Amino acid sequence: MHEFMEYVFQPAYLRLKQAMATAPADNKGWKALKSDSLILAESCNLLFDRAPDDKAADWKAHAKAAREKGGQLYAAAKAKDFTAAGAAWKSMLESCNGCHRQFEDGKHILQP
Repeated sequence: MHEFMEYVFQPAYLRLKQAMATAPADNKGWKALKSDSLILAESCNLLFDRAPDDKAADWKAHAKAAREKGGQLYAAAKAKDFTAAGAAWKSMLESCNGCHRQFEDGKHILQP
C-alpha cells in the first residue's frame, strides 16, 4: 500500500497543494486543478479492492468519503469556484487523514 500511495496519490496531492495556494490565473491552472482532483477522486476507487481483512468496512468508508470529497473538488474546479474548491480540498484531506489516523497510527498526515 505504501508504494501505491507514494506513486499514485502523493504526486497529485503535492501538485494540488501547490495549486491550491492561490486561485488559478488562467484556464491552464484550472485544468491542472481539475486533472489532479479527478486523479485523486478516481484513484480512491482502487482502494476498495485493497481493504485490509481487519476493519474492511472502515477502510471502505474512508475511501468512499475521500472519493466523494475529491469529486466535489473536481466539480468546484470545473465551475472555477476557488472558494468551494478550497473547502472541498480541506474536506478531502480530512477524509484522507481519518484513514491515515486509523490505519497508519497518525503517520502521513496531509496538510492543506
